Amino acid sequence: MELHAHSRLTRRQLLVAGGAATAALALSSSQSRVWSGGGGDVELTAAAAVPSFVSRPDLRIPALAITQRAGRTVAPGLMLLAPYNAPSPAQAGALIVDNTGAAVWEQPLAHLVTTDFRVQSYRGRPALTWWEGVITLGHGVGRYVIADSAYAPIAHVNAGNGRRGDLHEFLVTDRGTALLTSYAIEDMDLRPVGGPRHGTIQNAMFQEVDIASGRVLLEWRSLDHIPIAESYWPVGAGNNWDYVHLNSIGVDLDQNLLVSSRNTHTIYKLDRRSGEIMWRLGGKHSDFAIASDASFAWQHDARRQPDGSISVFDNGYGGASRALLLSVDEPGRRASLGRSYTRPTATFSDSQGNVEVLPNGNVFVGWGAQPYVSEFSPSGELIFDAQLGDRYISYRAYRAPWAGHGAGLPAVAARRGSGQNSVYVSWNGDTRVAWWTVLAGEGSGARLRALRPVARTGFETLIEVPPTVTHLQVRASDRAGGTLATSAPLAV
Repeated sequence: MELHAHSRLTRRQLLVAGGAATAALALSSSQSRVWSGGGGDVELTAAAAVPSFVSRPDLRIPALAITQRAGRTVAPGLMLLAPYNAPSPAQAGALIVDNTGAAVWEQPLAHLVTTDFRVQSYRGRPALTWWEGVITLGHGVGRYVIADSAYAPIAHVNAGNGRRGDLHEFLVTDRGTALLTSYAIEDMDLRPVGGPRHGTIQNAMFQEVDIASGRVLLEWRSLDHIPIAESYWPVGAGNNWDYVHLNSIGVDLDQNLLVSSRNTHTIYKLDRRSGEIMWRLGGKHSDFAIASDASFAWQHDARRQPDGSISVFDNGYGGASRALLLSVDEPGRRASLGRSYTRPTATFSDSQGNVEVLPNGNVFVGWGAQPYVSEFSPSGELIFDAQLGDRYISYRAYRAPWAGHGAGLPAVAARRGSGQNSVYVSWNGDTRVAWWTVLAGEGSGARLRALRPVARTGFETLIEVPPTVTHLQVRASDRAGGTLATSAPLAV
């Protein structure tokens, strides 16, 4: 997945190297860590470990190890990730977790990779969206999914004009359209940039597609607008040269578009109707004078903020990657650093990553090829840090409020014991359950009676019942005591 560096490594070599680095950084369930600094030391409050859910043994993405600074409040909402195992990308899935690092919802997708999992607005309601597919040439071949509050797909979106949907961007707009990326391989004479005469190049594209009809309203092709000499990516043997590598499309305040091109180190502003470049920020032909502390390279996820600043994840050349808020004076063609955000220990992410400015002003950062997710106060203080376990990383990470309804019925499993029976219950994705009540019977055909309600604890709740119980169901209730659902009958 778009694993680049400024050295001449192949993507396969970088994938292997990235997996090894991630493994070296992984935190075992027996370790702990602290932050040291002016804000005081804060101990690890949860450990990364592969879960073992008795009621849902198929869910295996590790929990997150969480560190939170005492006395600091994170923004409201849950965290949305699309973790994949760096050495084995097929071990992947969408994941919603709470601030303890415990799963709220998980959907493993066998043999598919999921990226860009987040909450967006569709038809006036919150919806989950993501890309799913396979990775090839550092990009993706797949489709986009929009799902409702019960996690059921309500729309599938594909690239139009015979193109293939790429993993890097799927942005639902308030026009009922989606902005998405795609790529095509084309023959090209690459001698002007030191490559072969008979080379091949990746023509980076994006489309704006009407979600309801699938009609392509706009198709933009990099080779029509960006000269190949703008690239910093080595041409190498000239095979499938990824000279631009688009990784984000954003809608600007004036409804034109901001596009991030990793391999030209440039954010382009495009006219949404014509596709023409209005200006370049960064790169070899920047239209802006950029302050030295505001420069960026190999960047991801450029977004205009309501105050006019531009957020961007600066992967950089090495050392520490940064989340940046850039102050951009368009009339004066100057850009300066508003604020930068880094982890206490320098974290260099050679690919992927994103920056999300939250409604309360906090800044949420996904560190891409490094297994971290962080939240900073507006002043730049790190107040929350999470580490994905067991070699997992996530292309992007988001925080958002989410109210989910469990699909189907609650899952229940039971284990007999000598002194009591253990009942395990969960309801993948449901955020409403506050209480579980076992309806227990003793003997076949016996009438079930309600036992004392038990407060929900994490993804899976353990309930002990008398050893005489032989048949049961489990009822889910909300905070007001209203019944949400009742599980299927189970013989103990």
